[in-house]
Amino acid sequence: MASDPGLLRLAAGLRTVAAIGLTLAVLALLGSPVAHMVAGAMTAMVGTFAIREKTVRGQAVTLALGLPVALAAMALGAMLHGMVVVSDVSFVALIFGAVYCRRFGDRGTALGLIGFQVYFVSLFVGASVGQLPRLSGVLAIALACGAVARFALVRETPQRVLGRLREAFRARLAQLVDAQTRLLDAAPEDLDDVLDELRRRTARVHEVALLIQGRLEDGTRDAAAASLIQRRVADAEVAAERLGMLLLTARSAERADTLTLHLPGAPAPAVAAAPPREDETTATLRRDLAALRLLMARPVDADRGTAVAHVRNRLLGYRDEERIPPGATLAAQDVFRGIGEAARSVLGLRLALDGPQDESDDSPATTRSREEFDAEDVSVTGVDGAEPDTDDAGPVGLARPTTRAAFQVSVGSALAIVGGELLSTQRWYWAVLTCWVVFLNTASTGEIVVKGYRRLLGTVLGVVAGVLLAGAVGHHTWTAFVLVLACVFAMFFTAPVSYALMSFFVTAMLGLLYTLLNTYSLDVLVLRIEETALGAACGIVAAMLVLPVRTDRRTDEHLATVLERLGDVVAGAVEQLSGGPAVDLLDRARDLDTALDDLRASTRPLTHPITPLRGRRETARYVVALLETAAYHARSLAATAELVPYSKRVAADPRLGRAARRIAGNIEVLVAHVSDKDTSGSVEAGASIAAMLETDGLGVPAANTVTFRVLRHLQRLDEGVSGLARPLGVPSSTRA
Repeated sequence: MASDPGLLRLAAGLRTVAAIGLTLAVLALLGSPVAHMVAGAMTAMVGTFAIREKTVRGQAVTLALGLPVALAAMALGAMLHGMVVVSDVSFVALIFGAVYCRRFGDRGTALGLIGFQVYFVSLFVGASVGQLPRLSGVLAIALACGAVARFALVRETPQRVLGRLREAFRARLAQLVDAQTRLLDAAPEDLDDVLDELRRRTARVHEVALLIQGRLEDGTRDAAAASLIQRRVADAEVAAERLGMLLLTARSAERADTLTLHLPGAPAPAVAAAPPREDETTATLRRDLAALRLLMARPVDADRGTAVAHVRNRLLGYRDEERIPPGATLAAQDVFRGIGEAARSVLGLRLALDGPQDESDDSPATTRSREEFDAEDVSVTGVDGAEPDTDDAGPVGLARPTTRAAFQVSVGSALAIVGGELLSTQRWYWAVLTCWVVFLNTASTGEIVVKGYRRLLGTVLGVVAGVLLAGAVGHHTWTAFVLVLACVFAMFFTAPVSYALMSFFVTAMLGLLYTLLNTYSLDVLVLRIEETALGAACGIVAAMLVLPVRTDRRTDEHLATVLERLGDVVAGAVEQLSGGPAVDLLDRARDLDTALDDLRASTRPLTHPITPLRGRRETARYVVALLETAAYHARSLAATAELVPYSKRVAADPRLGRAARRIAGNIEVLVAHVSDKDTSGSVEAGASIAAMLETDGLGVPAANTVTFRVLRHLQRLDEGVSGLARPLGVPSSTRA
């Protein structure tokens, strides 16, 4: 459940294998020739993976529309069989239309994929006009079997997927607490390895939180339920990440920098010594972390007796100062408070996901937490989310990404056709397929280069596997089909994890298909490598010469968006913390997370191991880590600000508005510089946020108060935003 959130990869693999297996069974009963069975298997596979809509109704409509599109593509391929020039021109036109259709969302993307891939199938099996009636029947059977597999055999509903994602979130939270426990016990020489594991676990929790966010609209009964789950997931994520920072600080000689949890390879902070194994405070922390893990991983329906209630009550008691062990150091006391807040977030998560629970064994601390959640639940329906901006039509003409990609893929495919014909008059379409694939889900030249490299690597390794499998199978048709199904499952199961692995299984599968069609030879698989390399090269050339989008330009666009979203979250949170009106801060925080995820994806070509620009790679990693750190503090501010309207523990403080002005001004300077709108501004650094508030003569709040925590988040935000000036080349100034 934790390794495959929502079982999405497992379901995709099983659904595709079921569709292909059912298609082969029906066609075998009808006595279809092997070539038609191969065409049916490939069509069933295409009809399964092309559809990405989340609702069952949307999937059904798209699948129904896919049949006439598939029939038209097969008819076009059959009628143009043998007409080389006309066929090539029509293929390029089809490619342009298939890519251009992406502008119409998931349905347009799916129909474009079906059209292109079925035309490819017609080339693969050598379809002719005489075969068209039977091939049309094969297509109808394949798509019908795909529908049976999707809606009956491996049925997925938005509600079911969301339920599995919620269980995955619980499981990954528990794994994160495991890593935090190892941090508590790690020897100084092992701290770097434990910290790397902690970073991975934290990122995995955040990944599932984003997946849940994307499924809430379709998977919940109404907007209020979606908002409630969104809030509880965000609370749990923030509390768990904060607990890790508190533990790291407790192990350090001084307060740890939040950046350490987000910058890959960052050294662990200096520690005085390994924690004593028999120390009473350490033993209590270890016990309480194990108890917190139990609460996170254990579903409510598994609770028996009073043991879980006793554990929950004890952990929630740490929210009261008098319950914290008196002999603990100040840093350890912070960890106990963090455990109490994490336990509170787990209670809220349980209430949101599992409904009302037995309250007979509640302690006063647990009762107070439930009352706070009741007050928050009432407020959920009182905050209106921002309406989508329907006036912003986005880029038009050649600036629209889908239009640009359509021209790029068309030019690249034309080059691939010419070059592929020179290599082989029979297998030239492999070059076109590779050119098409490297443009899928890519938006910059760097992404296309990296994807082409991975495709070629997977193909070379897949050829070796194909040779071995083809030799082992010989002329055993059904053995080959079983291995094809195994390769298909592995292809879909590994696709989201590794594109190179997916390419490996695709090529191994093709070796088996060639064996079935009695066209297998070592020369054919070597030609596959050559055509793949040619197709990747043509795609890269087209991306560089036709309406190019440089990686740094795309990265700058995403960077500006992240900064703007960061400013929105901070401004809204500070306004509410200063006594302003309530706004939907969690939606703003999730918009920030989505923008940050897009930025992280756009920088992958810059941070890939094959990049020759080492300094640029480290700069990109550092900038992303700084922004992830800032996003963490912004999420924490948003979660705290949402408590202001109804909490007795969090009060508004008008001074915070003045303290955040410098952060807002610096963000505006960075956005203007990155967007090339105004490069004359400079980032301002100076006195700390706490020092700015001390000038009011009211002093700084005590370290164990919520107000002090808010100040600390603002201070870290101020430092992070100011720290972006150097790697981004923005001038900075210091004000006393």
